[in-house]
Amino acid sequence: MPRLRLPLVLLLPIALTIILLILFPFSPSPRSPPPQPLPCGAALSDAADGRWVPTPSPAPPPLYSPSCPFHRNAWNCLRNGRPQLAALSWAPARCGGAVVPRVDAAGFLAAARGRRIGLVGDSLSENLVVALLCALRSADDGARKWLPVENSEVRKDGIKGTYRVDVDIPANDWINVTKFYDVLIFNTGHWWDRYKFPKDTPLVFYKGGKPIEPPLDMHNGLKVVLKSIASYIEREVPRKTLKLWRTQSPRHFYGGEWDHNGSCVSDRRLEEHELNSWFDPQFGGVNKEARTVNLAIQEALAGTEIQLLNLTYMSEFRADAHPAIWLGKKDAVAVYGQDCMHWCLPGVPDTWVDILAAQIMHHFKQEKG
Repeated sequence: MPRLRLPLVLLLPIALTIILLILFPFSPSPRSPPPQPLPCGAALSDAADGRWVPTPSPAPPPLYSPSCPFHRNAWNCLRNGRPQLAALSWAPARCGGAVVPRVDAAGFLAAARGRRIGLVGDSLSENLVVALLCALRSADDGARKWLPVENSEVRKDGIKGTYRVDVDIPANDWINVTKFYDVLIFNTGHWWDRYKFPKDTPLVFYKGGKPIEPPLDMHNGLKVVLKSIASYIEREVPRKTLKLWRTQSPRHFYGGEWDHNGSCVSDRRLEEHELNSWFDPQFGGVNKEARTVNLAIQEALAGTEIQLLNLTYMSEFRADAHPAIWLGKKDAVAVYGQDCMHWCLPGVPDTWVDILAAQIMHHFKQEKG
């Protein structure tokens, strides 16, 4: 029988492979080290699962005082005579009893140097911005001014007595700045209510320059607008930009709406078992809109890269932390009612700042690798 002979050029690689296997037996590649756990406050879930606890002793002094130049008078509760709020910290369930650390103002400014952080929203976003600026000023007391950019695109039609909303046309302010920011934090929803735009001066939604037919009510119009915003952000804002959408800040009116003797003069936090009766839409009441709007936000952001930051749950407990009657102006309550929507500063928005700072710092660290 003829014998099969392999050419020398084939034998040499086979022999070389056998020698290499003998000299260097197979060993698995070294495992990469396990990922480090996120710092307390840096996980998106940290705000949505936890509890308020007394700030561990010794409680540090506040990062800012009533004299902070960024303060808005109506939120400056200490100056306006409100008794000081209890010193509380947020303890996420994930953190094993630890609380979210207070923002390191100097470290945050160093990490954010050369970067741009934008907050897009309403007066609750301004509530957060003031807390952030006052906290950061503790590391740079030369900062004295800030200039918010206000949008007046929603305009009244003098003939029809309606307010026009073009759901497919971004505000002019946005067209040229979509690639300007490294971090963007969004919120909306507090103006989307019948008491802001009653039946005699409603919102009318336009698309392609024409009114949408059949006409949309307030809530369905909001859902269309949210989806349009999310689509625009996905399309125009770079992927490298950290995009966070902050959920609704809850109100705590008791006994009626703001213009019907609604009150929040209280030093008592709500208990877990009370939250649904206050805020679940199925029970009605004047404070249900936060969760209702949150559902529309969740639906609009599904499948996008925009991260949902749930600050609603932790804030629902804090019926004790609104300006209420301490608004800093004579007759303000008689004219505007109690403020059970915005927050005292120092107060709850400082914890929002701590959580946002932890997440932004983690993002910057990941960018550096």
